[in-house]
Amino acid sequence: MDSQVREAIAEPPKGTITMPQPVPVETALALVFDAAAVKALATAEQKGWWDQDGPQKDGEQIALMHSELSEALEALRNGDPESEKIPGFKSSEEEYADVIIRIMNHGAKRGLRVGAAIAAKMAYNETRPHKHGGKLF
Repeated sequence: MDSQVREAIAEPPKGTITMPQPVPVETALALVFDAAAVKALATAEQKGWWDQDGPQKDGEQIALMHSELSEALEALRNGDPESEKIPGFKSSEEEYADVIIRIMNHGAKRGLRVGAAIAAKMAYNETRPHKHGGKLF
Protein backbone atom coordinates (compact mmCIF):
# COMPACT_ATOMS: atom_id res chain seq x y z
CA MET A 1 0.00 0.00 0.00
CA ASP A 2 1.44 3.37 -0.95
CA SER A 3 2.03 6.22 1.52
CA GLN A 4 -0.93 8.27 0.20
CA VAL A 5 -3.33 5.43 1.02
CA ARG A 6 -1.75 4.93 4.47
CA GLU A 7 -2.10 8.64 5.24
CA ALA A 8 -5.70 8.84 4.08
CA ILE A 9 -6.85 5.83 6.09
CA ALA A 10 -4.78 6.37 9.23
CA GLU A 11 -7.72 7.91 11.10
CA PRO A 12 -11.42 7.17 10.81
CA PRO A 13 -13.22 9.93 8.88
CA LYS A 14 -15.53 12.30 10.71
CA GLY A 15 -18.13 14.47 9.02
CA THR A 16 -17.52 15.56 5.45
CA ILE A 17 -15.14 13.64 3.23
CA THR A 18 -12.72 15.62 1.10
CA MET A 19 -10.62 13.67 -1.39
CA PRO A 20 -7.82 14.96 -3.59
CA GLN A 21 -8.17 14.16 -7.28
CA PRO A 22 -7.24 11.63 -8.51
CA VAL A 23 -7.61 9.37 -5.52
CA PRO A 24 -6.72 5.67 -5.43
CA VAL A 25 -9.77 3.42 -5.22
CA GLU A 26 -8.51 1.94 -1.95
CA THR A 27 -8.39 5.40 -0.37
CA ALA A 28 -11.88 6.28 -1.54
CA LEU A 29 -13.20 2.92 -0.35
CA ALA A 30 -11.69 3.30 3.10
CA LEU A 31 -12.93 6.85 3.58
CA VAL A 32 -16.42 6.32 2.24
CA PHE A 33 -16.96 2.95 3.95
CA ASP A 34 -15.85 4.14 7.36
CA ALA A 35 -17.89 7.37 7.06
CA ALA A 36 -20.96 5.37 5.97
CA ALA A 37 -20.40 3.03 8.92
CA VAL A 38 -20.67 5.95 11.33
CA LYS A 39 -23.94 7.00 9.66
CA ALA A 40 -25.30 3.42 9.69
CA LEU A 41 -24.47 3.11 13.39
CA ALA A 42 -26.23 6.39 14.16
CA THR A 43 -29.37 5.07 12.47
CA ALA A 44 -29.14 1.73 14.30
CA GLU A 45 -28.72 3.50 17.64
CA GLN A 46 -31.61 5.86 16.89
CA LYS A 47 -33.83 2.86 16.11
CA GLY A 48 -32.91 1.18 19.41
CA TRP A 49 -30.71 -1.64 18.13
CA TRP A 50 -27.86 -0.75 20.52
CA ASP A 51 -29.90 0.02 23.67
CA GLN A 52 -28.25 -2.95 25.35
CA ASP A 53 -24.49 -3.38 24.97
CA GLY A 54 -21.80 -5.57 26.45
CA PRO A 55 -19.54 -8.47 25.56
CA GLN A 56 -22.50 -10.69 24.60
CA LYS A 57 -23.48 -8.11 21.97
CA ASP A 58 -20.44 -9.04 19.86
CA GLY A 59 -21.58 -12.65 19.51
CA GLU A 60 -25.14 -11.52 18.83
CA GLN A 61 -24.00 -9.16 16.10
CA ILE A 62 -21.87 -11.82 14.40
CA ALA A 63 -24.80 -14.25 14.52
CA LEU A 64 -27.01 -11.61 12.90
CA MET A 65 -24.40 -11.11 10.16
CA HIS A 66 -24.63 -14.87 9.52
CA SER A 67 -28.42 -14.70 9.45
CA GLU A 68 -28.35 -12.06 6.71
CA LEU A 69 -26.09 -14.31 4.62
CA SER A 70 -28.55 -17.15 5.14
CA GLU A 71 -31.33 -14.87 3.92
CA ALA A 72 -29.25 -14.14 0.79
CA LEU A 73 -28.88 -17.86 0.21
CA GLU A 74 -32.63 -18.37 0.57
CA ALA A 75 -33.28 -15.53 -1.89
CA LEU A 76 -31.03 -17.24 -4.44
CA ARG A 77 -32.67 -20.62 -3.78
CA ASN A 78 -36.04 -18.99 -4.52
CA GLY A 79 -35.00 -17.50 -7.86
CA ASP A 80 -33.79 -14.17 -6.44
CA PRO A 81 -37.03 -12.19 -6.81
CA GLU A 82 -37.19 -8.42 -6.63
CA SER A 83 -36.82 -7.05 -3.12
CA GLU A 84 -40.10 -6.16 -1.45
CA LYS A 85 -38.40 -3.41 0.60
CA ILE A 86 -36.16 -1.69 -1.96
CA PRO A 87 -37.75 -1.80 -5.43
CA GLY A 88 -35.37 -2.11 -8.34
CA PHE A 89 -33.05 -4.45 -6.45
CA LYS A 90 -32.97 -8.22 -6.21
CA SER A 91 -33.57 -9.86 -2.84
CA SER A 92 -29.96 -11.07 -2.74
CA GLU A 93 -28.72 -7.49 -3.21
CA GLU A 94 -30.85 -6.37 -0.28
CA GLU A 95 -29.52 -9.16 1.94
CA TYR A 96 -25.88 -8.52 0.97
CA ALA A 97 -26.49 -4.86 1.85
CA ASP A 98 -27.88 -5.96 5.22
CA VAL A 99 -24.72 -8.00 5.89
CA ILE A 100 -22.51 -5.02 5.11
CA ILE A 101 -24.66 -2.65 7.18
CA ARG A 102 -24.44 -5.00 10.16
CA ILE A 103 -20.65 -5.17 9.73
CA MET A 104 -20.55 -1.37 9.51
CA ASN A 105 -22.66 -1.00 12.67
CA HIS A 106 -20.55 -3.40 14.68
CA GLY A 107 -17.25 -2.03 13.43
CA ALA A 108 -18.20 1.60 14.06
CA LYS A 109 -19.56 0.79 17.53
CA ARG A 110 -16.28 -0.89 18.43
CA GLY A 111 -14.12 1.83 16.85
CA LEU A 112 -12.81 -0.49 14.13
CA ARG A 113 -11.58 0.87 10.80
CA VAL A 114 -13.16 -1.82 8.66
CA GLY A 115 -12.99 0.26 5.47
CA ALA A 116 -9.28 0.87 5.99
CA ALA A 117 -8.78 -2.83 6.72
CA ILE A 118 -10.60 -3.74 3.49
CA ALA A 119 -8.32 -1.40 1.53
CA ALA A 120 -5.22 -2.83 3.20
CA LYS A 121 -6.37 -6.42 2.66
CA MET A 122 -7.16 -5.76 -1.01
CA ALA A 123 -3.64 -4.35 -1.47
CA TYR A 124 -2.16 -7.37 0.30
CA ASN A 125 -4.22 -9.81 -1.80
CA GLU A 126 -2.74 -8.31 -4.97
CA THR A 127 0.68 -9.57 -3.81
CA ARG A 128 -0.43 -13.16 -3.27
CA PRO A 129 0.26 -15.95 -5.77
CA HIS A 130 -2.43 -17.57 -7.92
CA LYS A 131 -4.74 -19.75 -5.79
CA HIS A 132 -2.40 -19.34 -2.81
CA GLY A 133 -2.57 -21.82 0.06
CA GLY A 134 -3.02 -24.94 -2.05
CA LYS A 135 -6.72 -25.23 -1.21
CA LEU A 136 -9.30 -26.51 -3.69
CA PHE A 137 -11.76 -23.71 -2.89
